[in-house]
Amino acid sequence: MALTRRELVTRGATALAAGNVYSLLDSIAPSLARAATSRKLRPEQYVLDGLQVRLELGIEVLVPPLHHRVVTARVKGDGGAAPLRAAQKRLETSLARLDARYPATPAGLGLTIAWGLPYFRRLAPKLADGRRYPAYLPLDLRASRAQRRRVPAVLAASPFASDGEITLGTDDVAVLFRSDSPAHIEDGERAIFGALGDLFGVTTIRSGFVGGITEDGPGVAKQMALAGGIPGAELIVDGVQMFLGFTSTQRAAMAPDRISSFETLKGFTDQWSRGIWRGGTAMHLSHLDEDVEAWWKDVPFADQLRAMARPGLHVPDKTYTVAEDVSRVETAADVHSDLQRFGGVGHSATLQTVTRLPADTVDNYGVRRLRATPIVQRADFNTLDNPFQWSAAAREVSQTPSAGVHFIAFAPTTDTFNRTRRAMDGALGDGTGTGLGARSAQLGFNAFIHATHRQNFLVPPRARRSFPLAELLARRA
Repeated sequence: MALTRRELVTRGATALAAGNVYSLLDSIAPSLARAATSRKLRPEQYVLDGLQVRLELGIEVLVPPLHHRVVTARVKGDGGAAPLRAAQKRLETSLARLDARYPATPAGLGLTIAWGLPYFRRLAPKLADGRRYPAYLPLDLRASRAQRRRVPAVLAASPFASDGEITLGTDDVAVLFRSDSPAHIEDGERAIFGALGDLFGVTTIRSGFVGGITEDGPGVAKQMALAGGIPGAELIVDGVQMFLGFTSTQRAAMAPDRISSFETLKGFTDQWSRGIWRGGTAMHLSHLDEDVEAWWKDVPFADQLRAMARPGLHVPDKTYTVAEDVSRVETAADVHSDLQRFGGVGHSATLQTVTRLPADTVDNYGVRRLRATPIVQRADFNTLDNPFQWSAAAREVSQTPSAGVHFIAFAPTTDTFNRTRRAMDGALGDGTGTGLGARSAQLGFNAFIHATHRQNFLVPPRARRSFPLAELLARRA
């Protein structure tokens, strides 16, 4: 349903006054008919089943859930083996009830429980077998070999060259809720952070959406930007999925099934075949501000295309779904050639030097993975939070909407994500660099985004999602 601009502004003002601009989503988003059934729950709790695939200009695009929310929290109390085991049982009981109520699909409720390093450091300092934090975390084999020391597969977040001023998170837990139904998300949030409020102190609530690509009308992203009074919202091209236009959920650019797990790819970690974290992954969570007005007002489409994808592409004007299949992947040599020939490089091109398999391979499960298959899975979503919908530190939150992204990436190791993010700043996969400034207009689209918060988490396998390691703790740490 496409509303007039006046209707959007009026409804947006009403929703903002009520404290929930996202209440508009169901009135403007296309209605989707999705199967509510699902297969047996996967061991990998970060993998969401039931995603539809639609064709956009002949390119397969995944249709994610409309509504997204991340709730972060700190665990109350000082821990101890007995209290944590009791907490573990209570949380798992609540999660099992949600699993029984909703399939792990967009029509139901996707739940991903991730644990920050502060949880392990503070509440699981020593296991009964004598191992101390961080010795029991999965081991990053590649990074350990390169640095000649033990490097865990999950590391604390750190700033990157293009970041500027940033806050590094210290939360114990983050829960990602994904669904087409806001009622399902509300139910999940109540079951975890309401009924178990004596266990968790909520620190932030981060909300948003991923609107599907639409053939007619302004589309969800543009309508929400208009409703939120975002500067430059009227300039957003009709029908695009994200505030900056380009499609985020192209199937060929998204890591398939469980490839992002600790154990799947050979040589990444020590979790194959009997690691306790098998089926888990490393998660990065950040918030990014976006300069929508400058992007749409000052950057011609040809330059947007170069910045987001790579230079030298020829597609029809205002085409924001650009093929990124395995036949179109760039190497570091290609990026250097682009820089020499065109004077600039693209965001996707630099990332591909790190985020794609360099050769055909057979993974630990016996699945053949083709060269250039992506290894990082994303769950990023548009937001009008500034920077959060709600924060326990009220001074952190502005009630004035701001265009941005809550960015979530699942990778086999934090080092994999860090290498990806450094490639975005010009440090390519072969160890060479572009020589461009990290926020240069000639290096992707860094000049139009700004990260405000970052934190890394460990996503356990489903069997260990509730207060991980509580059952293995030493009686006295």
